[in-house]
Amino acid sequence: MASSTIETYYHPYQGSAGGWGALKATTRHWLQSRNSTRNVKTMLKTNQPHGFDCPGCAWGEKHDPSMIRFCENGAKAVNWEATSKRVDAAFFARYSVSWLYQQSDYFLEYQGRLTEPMRYDPVSDHYLPISWNDAFALIADTLKGLDHADQAEFYTSGRASNEAAFLYQLFARAYGTNNFPDCSNMCHEASGYGLTSSIGVGKGTVEIEDFELADAVFVFGQNPGTNHPRMLDTLREVIKRGAQVVCFNNLKERGLERFTHPQNPVEMLSNGYTRLNTAYYTPKIGGDMAAVRGMVKVLIELEEAAQQRGEALFDHAFIAEHTDGMAAYLAEVAATPWQHIIEQSGLSRAEITAAAQVYARADRVICTWAMGVTQHRHSVPTVHEIVNLLLLRGNIGKPGAGACPVRGHSNVQGDRTMGINERPSEAFLNHLERRFDIKVPRHHGHATVETIQAMLEGSSKVFIGLGGNFAAATPDTALTEQALRRCELTVQISTKLNRSHLVTGKQALILPCMGRTDIDMQASGPQRVTVEDSFSMVHASGGVLEPLSAEIRSEPAIIAAMAEATLGKQPVDWSALAADYNRIRDLIADVIPGFSEFNRKIDQPGGFYLGNSARERQWKTPASKAIAHCHSLPAHILPEEVASQLNSQTLIMQTLRSHDQYNTTIYGLNDRYRGIKGERKVVFINPADLERLGLHEGQEVSIRSLWGDDIQRQVEGFKLVPYDIPAGNVAAYYPETNPLVPLNSVGDFSRTPTSKSIAVILTAHQSMRIA
Repeated sequence: MASSTIETYYHPYQGSAGGWGALKATTRHWLQSRNSTRNVKTMLKTNQPHGFDCPGCAWGEKHDPSMIRFCENGAKAVNWEATSKRVDAAFFARYSVSWLYQQSDYFLEYQGRLTEPMRYDPVSDHYLPISWNDAFALIADTLKGLDHADQAEFYTSGRASNEAAFLYQLFARAYGTNNFPDCSNMCHEASGYGLTSSIGVGKGTVEIEDFELADAVFVFGQNPGTNHPRMLDTLREVIKRGAQVVCFNNLKERGLERFTHPQNPVEMLSNGYTRLNTAYYTPKIGGDMAAVRGMVKVLIELEEAAQQRGEALFDHAFIAEHTDGMAAYLAEVAATPWQHIIEQSGLSRAEITAAAQVYARADRVICTWAMGVTQHRHSVPTVHEIVNLLLLRGNIGKPGAGACPVRGHSNVQGDRTMGINERPSEAFLNHLERRFDIKVPRHHGHATVETIQAMLEGSSKVFIGLGGNFAAATPDTALTEQALRRCELTVQISTKLNRSHLVTGKQALILPCMGRTDIDMQASGPQRVTVEDSFSMVHASGGVLEPLSAEIRSEPAIIAAMAEATLGKQPVDWSALAADYNRIRDLIADVIPGFSEFNRKIDQPGGFYLGNSARERQWKTPASKAIAHCHSLPAHILPEEVASQLNSQTLIMQTLRSHDQYNTTIYGLNDRYRGIKGERKVVFINPADLERLGLHEGQEVSIRSLWGDDIQRQVEGFKLVPYDIPAGNVAAYYPETNPLVPLNSVGDFSRTPTSKSIAVILTAHQSMRIA
């Protein structure tokens, strides 16, 4: 039996990122969409003027209409959305909700586009058709029947446009709540909090052009080859001109090792590639803060040596004029023992010294990071540590340097700019009240974890999801599903069928919405929406395909109709806004700084830059300076709640995506760069741990997570795959392993689930050893 195991799904990949492998995968997805000829033409409109913004990642683009501006995973996202397959009333008549719930996430989304509004019937356990007017009436009646507005939760996915997000937050605040759980709460909340508390703005300080000037780029905790592949082109250009790219990632990822550019004929025809790093370090899970702490400790030594020569390594003029707290931070670094740094980082002193020397030799440095940094208990301190590293040599506020958190979904940053924030600023609320002559709630609302807790307790009774897949994306899956099922009403505004549609409240609605590729025709004519990328560039997006059904409505139109059914024409004429999105943008321009003349600016080639105060060295902090926060290294990256349960069998697990995946959307069952084919229930593990634990490759195991409560969190049937990952660490795909993430295991300050640092025990199933 075992002889047919691991060889069938594990084939170590020999190629580079991109190249012929990417072209083959893209072609396969074109053919599977059933619209291959049309979709080839559609792809050429991606990220182009008079086209649509890729519904995938938020990586920015240099304005160059002559270039093809999509990547393999962008092609998957477009083909996935632009399918001709339909999920309609006949589909729901054929399949019960209970049966669909038993199917895989891949099966669900592969069924096609949602094409008409549906209402769940608990008697028959099927979704039945409902008219749009009746759906809006049900939502309005339920909202108006609540005891108070804070019993409703308004969730937002990063796919929503600026226009939809602004209308959504205006509706909810006019209704009376700041309950805005969103996908940021689960991914980059630590970046926003860490940056805001350090430099006064919760966004990256670099523009895409800064990568052309940087002497060194430090990449922390991210896998761009899968999660934002267009970044590979940028890193390739950095390497090609002789600058340094230093990578810190606990797995060896092909997308950080070498890249064959699909648009480079020489590389393609010769099977050549560009190496994408000048140094690659594999710290332990959660060890990035310790690694940076060690780098700064080395820099202190180099600074002392420079002073003896009458020179300086640190930018003392910048530190004196623009920072506060640096002396205390440097004292904390000096007092941190090397043994603690080495043990927690998993790197040697020589490796850390080499990385620090690269930083010391570079005049202009960019630090990028993603969810490998932001989903730990100590994520905010880690972001603070990275910012402090940059501040030491004035690497914020000069060309070719700065902080660059790499966001995931294509408008997750824009949604926050538009006011999707459970803790809005006083200034934003004041602008809303003045412009719309209303009183808005001032108390903090619920983020994602608080939303789940409130629904579990019964204090929140309505859940409205603007995109996304809340049931699959959130931690502690069993508790999240219990929470949703306790609601009086759940509403999912979606393009495709997903897990969340099958985890219903007592009443449930599916409202089919347009995607980025769809032509959005309203009363005033075809509409454009706008998005904001990771570099604070705002640009227009207009669909190019006829929607599959006349029953599919745009997100702004759905939100406006919900609001009008609930609030009447207060505080705005909602239907008039839905008829012409220019009117929405005029309101945005009145309320949000940086958007003056919004409708004119989106006609500029490449869109327009919102600006960044920290980039101008204007620090919107209490001290009016950049704050060098001072944290001790954590005693252990795991929280105290599990400390007493740790033993020699305990491993630290991180969840991650496969290459055939974007967030919770599963495009296929392969993970080409990691060598996985036709399988998702795998655990990547260091070969030394296999031997130490008496396990073997291909063996099936159960995974149990540890936490300080009586809940059993366990998943079954995962196969062991040896991989280049630090000893003591393992990795597995989400959402399959989200049931292992305890709801109360969250980051300090950010409340982000600690999906990258989970204490687990592997228990072997009996199976035959592979020869």
